[in-house]
Amino acid sequence: MAGTIPTLERLIDCFASLPGVGRKSASRFAYFLLDMPEDQALEFSEVIAEARKNIHQCPVCHNLTDSDKCPVCDDEKRDRSVICVVENPRDVNSIERTHEYNGLYHVLHGLISPLDGVGPDQLYIRQLITRLSDDTVKEVIMATNPTVEGESTAVYISKLIKPLGVKVTRLATGVPVGGNLEYADEMTLYKALQGRSEI
Repeated sequence: MAGTIPTLERLIDCFASLPGVGRKSASRFAYFLLDMPEDQALEFSEVIAEARKNIHQCPVCHNLTDSDKCPVCDDEKRDRSVICVVENPRDVNSIERTHEYNGLYHVLHGLISPLDGVGPDQLYIRQLITRLSDDTVKEVIMATNPTVEGESTAVYISKLIKPLGVKVTRLATGVPVGGNLEYADEMTLYKALQGRSEI
């Protein structure tokens, strides 16, 4: 198209590729970035590059970290008898905001979804079962989202865990069906944690 600037269009395309960002918002972000002072824009790009380089999965729980282990796994004061299983790292942050949970986490990085070609072997389920082998863990809280995929993943994992003699619970109905943990407020998550039930 006449009058377009290829580099600017590429920048807009990059922003538009982010989830939930439409073309208009992407365009606003791009122009805002171009209006930034040069040192601020350079810092912005350096932080992105540094995050990509240094942030990786915790070898224990598969949450994100920029250290050897994530802060939760590294904290000796956490209750090591409870593991809360979540879909992604954003869910860890959501539950941590309640300040009511003091156990450990395990991040699956997805849910079982045959329609999307995601099976159990593509998630960190085997690693969770390995963590339960030393009799330290007494309870596993299934905190996957209350969707069809979340429920089926919770049931699948609970069937693997129960023969090990570990109690398996599910978040209570404080989290609405079809809802997403990332957008739930602290009180909703607090109620869900308090009212969890065995499955």
